[in-house]
Amino acid sequence: MGRPEVSVVMSAYNDAEHLPAAMAGILTQEGVDFEFVIVDDGSTDGTLAVLKQHAATDARIKVIEQPNRGLTRALIQGCAQARGDYICRQDSDDLSLPGRLAALRDRLRADAALSFVSSSAEVIGPQGEPLFVHRRDGPAEKATREFLARSVGPPGHGSVMFRRSSYQQVGGYREQLYYAQDGDLWLRLATHGRLDYVPEVLYRYRISPFSISGRLHPIKVPFADIVDELHAARLAGRSEQPILERAARLPTRASPQTRGGTSEDGTHYFIGRSLLKRSDSRSLGYLWKAIRSNPLNLRAWCFLPQAAYLRLRTRGAA
Repeated sequence: MGRPEVSVVMSAYNDAEHLPAAMAGILTQEGVDFEFVIVDDGSTDGTLAVLKQHAATDARIKVIEQPNRGLTRALIQGCAQARGDYICRQDSDDLSLPGRLAALRDRLRADAALSFVSSSAEVIGPQGEPLFVHRRDGPAEKATREFLARSVGPPGHGSVMFRRSSYQQVGGYREQLYYAQDGDLWLRLATHGRLDYVPEVLYRYRISPFSISGRLHPIKVPFADIVDELHAARLAGRSEQPILERAARLPTRASPQTRGGTSEDGTHYFIGRSLLKRSDSRSLGYLWKAIRSNPLNLRAWCFLPQAAYLRLRTRGAA
């Protein structure tokens, strides 16, 4: 097998439920010579078995096993093994839509000044419920300016493709950043080259109460602040090392507080409210989950009657 043009890099940890769909979205891509580099980050469920089963029947898949060390170190390992000119990210519970790899590759091919690209993306709920769409478009000058000045960047970590050469030149993912590693890499890529978008929706990413975007969001916030500090230090010509050392000492696991009300019930509320805006009667179940998780979630109580009426109306229409 010759050197592929694109390397799709994915980390998987205890996600056997969503893996088959995530892998199918990549393996059915057409018009691109690619490899699929997947790092199993010490899974304890059936994830590794699913990966090995697929790898046994498709030579494009390369499975790497490592003890559980977190997403950042898994991606560092995966990107180090990538052989393509372009590295495309994919998360293990997300979905790539047809034509994604070719469209992103073509955009990078067409403009040598681009260091990374993304697309518009649809956000879905835990069971694949459509919630809303993040629209993104160019041109590259505008996209890069809005990202650097207003933090309006790619809609999801897994939605991007970048040049392997650019990734290496800016230093790649940094292991000190257990979370917010995507924003840190993107800022360095955006000052090395430019960002651009394919405006079509080519990626779907999932939000759930147990994802980094959900329950773990409060842990991620200090890392995001660190990323801003690192960017400011680079612009001012100061050393990043003291900031990276601080990042390495930040907590990376959920505390009892983050397992309780604030983040989990907030994510259930967010999903329920998003579904309610779409007149989706499944909103009621998520609002109830928010209230059961935190009975003092007043926002959930506020919209519960509206969701209950929608459920009754939907059942009546059926």
